[in-house]
Amino acid sequence: AKALSLEAKILLLDEPTASITEHETAALFTLLRRLREEGVAMLFVSHKLEEVFNIADRVTVLRDGKNAADGVPMAEMTRQKLVSQMIGRDERVAKLRERAVDSADIVMEAKGLSTSDGHRDISFSLRRGEILGFYGLVGAGRSELMKAMLGGAVTGGELTINGKPARIRDMHEALGKYRIGYVSEDRKGEGLVLIHSVKENVAITIWQRIARFLGLIPPGTEARAVQPFVDRLEVRTPSLNQTVGNLSGGNQQKVSIAKWLAANAEILIVDEPTVGIDIKTKTDIHELLGEIAREGVSILLISSDMPEMVAVADRILVMHGFRIVGEVANDHQYENASKAIMAKIHEVEEEDEAASAG
Repeated sequence: AKALSLEAKILLLDEPTASITEHETAALFTLLRRLREEGVAMLFVSHKLEEVFNIADRVTVLRDGKNAADGVPMAEMTRQKLVSQMIGRDERVAKLRERAVDSADIVMEAKGLSTSDGHRDISFSLRRGEILGFYGLVGAGRSELMKAMLGGAVTGGELTINGKPARIRDMHEALGKYRIGYVSEDRKGEGLVLIHSVKENVAITIWQRIARFLGLIPPGTEARAVQPFVDRLEVRTPSLNQTVGNLSGGNQQKVSIAKWLAANAEILIVDEPTVGIDIKTKTDIHELLGEIAREGVSILLISSDMPEMVAVADRILVMHGFRIVGEVANDHQYENASKAIMAKIHEVEEEDEAASAG
């Protein structure tokens, strides 16, 4: 507003949507389009691909302080090409799909689950080495479903793990008895202890395993147990003793994932794994999920990032109003999958409106 009051002819916008809602973002883009029609020139800085494709006429890509692409018309740019230029390598989406999971054993199955949060008739199955996506708009009940299953809030139906009935009381039992890990969407509030070190955060899930007499951990044991996972995830940190709160958001998320890999989780629930992180780290995490799935880890992926869901998941369950309202067999073609997903959501919304009107 201040810039507009000065009747500026050139606007520089640096991550203008970082702290606003989707509705506010849509309103901002409407304003920017109007200003463009009035002849205002704009430099729009963003790491969000959808925003770039939504609003930009041309794109310049900076990588390591140098131009990787200079003023390329958006009509000549594809998402995969843009990502490749941003990170300096291909997105390797095809590598993520080198898994045959249709005939793999079912490791988790829900039949007609209801929860104290209001979920009803939730049914799904997860196979070994599969990435099963849960997509829905805000308020669909995806995160709440996972927390209910892990926190003793299931009130009806049946949940089985490796073919045996399971009633999970808390996260401690989820990991200890059922080998389930949970990467929270709130990495700072729930996923990590920010005042503790990288070493302590990764080791928190394996202390019982590495502790000796009277619960004491021999010198060096923690570091030796943690280092391979920090290396595998390429966590950028001066040392294992670095306070996690001092790391970038992307490296914090890698630490959050590393602790569950260290614990040998066989089922991993990953909730909004790449929110607020840069595109290179985002791609690193996508590749990691594909790698551990090929190694036999089964993944429940919750994401409101449609391109992420289409790129990574084998199947996509669509949630709306605390229900599963459909399934999309993902062909990894964004246009096809996104249309199918939104069609299911709109269909249910229309049914709900008709029921309310009746």
